[in-house]
Amino acid sequence: MGSRNYHLHDGKKGAALAVRVIPRSSKNEIAEILNDSTVKIRLTSSADDKKLNQTLLDFLSEVLGVQAGRMEIVAGTTGLDKLVTILDLDAATVQQHIIKKMS
Repeated sequence: MGSRNYHLHDGKKGAALAVRVIPRSSKNEIAEILNDSTVKIRLTSSADDKKLNQTLLDFLSEVLGVQAGRMEIVAGTTGLDKLVTILDLDAATVQQHIIKKMS
């Protein structure tokens, strides 16, 4: 068998964050971390507001110190339970930022 040349490429690296959004709150804030590690976040946007997802990304951008463009909602775009990926941050760093914001 002859050897076959192929190239491997680095994938994007980052963390995934499970989020439960509570809309129509008085302010944007991290409410708590649930037993399954889902982060419960209160947002001022209403549930049917088209800007709810953008409000979430903007808030997480502020909390994590990452540009909103480095994050993506990869699951739950139309529901209140969402999965957000954050590029170039590891899970431990994300956790530290979340806990710091809660204190």
